[in-house]
Amino acid sequence: MGAVQSIARGQGIAQRAKTALAKTPRRRRRLPLIAWVFLVPVALLLLALVAYPLLNVVWESVHYVNLTNPTATGFSGFDNFETVFEDDNLLPALWNTVLWTVFSVGGEYVLGLASALALVGPIRGGAIFRACIIIPWLIPIVVAGLDWSWILAPDYGVLNLWLVHIGLLAHPVDWLGQLNTALPTVTLANVWRTFPFYTISFLAALQAVPPELHEAAALDGAPAWKRFWHISLPHLRPVTLTLVTLHVIWTAVNFDFIWVMTEGGPLNASTTLPILIYRYALQNFDVGAACALAGMMMSAMATMFFLYRYGFMGLVRARVRRLNAGDA
Repeated sequence: MGAVQSIARGQGIAQRAKTALAKTPRRRRRLPLIAWVFLVPVALLLLALVAYPLLNVVWESVHYVNLTNPTATGFSGFDNFETVFEDDNLLPALWNTVLWTVFSVGGEYVLGLASALALVGPIRGGAIFRACIIIPWLIPIVVAGLDWSWILAPDYGVLNLWLVHIGLLAHPVDWLGQLNTALPTVTLANVWRTFPFYTISFLAALQAVPPELHEAAALDGAPAWKRFWHISLPHLRPVTLTLVTLHVIWTAVNFDFIWVMTEGGPLNASTTLPILIYRYALQNFDVGAACALAGMMMSAMATMFFLYRYGFMGLVRARVRRLNAGDA
């Protein structure tokens, strides 16, 4: 209901704005020349930084482009896509991408929600805790990856030293050098770095919940978990949908964090699709195959966005219209 109510309010605001615009004289609706002067440079910048690279990827995905063989040119048709599909590393990289994305986003959500619930109440030193919890998210990815690589090192890493000292491990473990621990370890490090973004987002949403709702529910005898389930969680739904959608896309296309920590190893145990694209382009020098795989990833991400934008949100709008019709 929280998402439905938010969209209903947004539609009411949009309708009032449309009505005010209809009453505005046509000559006042025209965009002044000074506005175009400011908009044109931004539009040109977006075309240069977004549109041109995107179209270039699509173009090169159906052409032969090889950095070490300049004679390999011309239209390739589906040859680059066949090169990708015939690669034995494609399915393992796809599976690693799914695991990396699902567990990263899931862990970030759980930790972010738990920490936001812990910080939303009046606690001593709450401002200090809120300031400190955002520090991991402010650390650059390369710095965070290198720090975790040093912490997890089997010979001089602090984590192994502590675990052996307290008796949880009999000997140091090469967390990033074993097939069954490399990807989970990198995922945990990524969760540690990213969950503060969820924390501050959920904290802002929780602080916007009217306290009268909790007070009324408490007077009616509702326990804390029921107040959270029926009051807080519905208000978090719009924020949750936005965060999860964005972070699924950002995490799936993330390259630098895994590359800094493991470079996709050992034996491709932590290789994801972005790392496979990098290897096609800058190790095998087959730019055409790299663009083909990148184009497939862009198509998958765009499909996810449109399903969210026009699928789920369309159902929510239909429900809002039904509620408005019932009220009328």
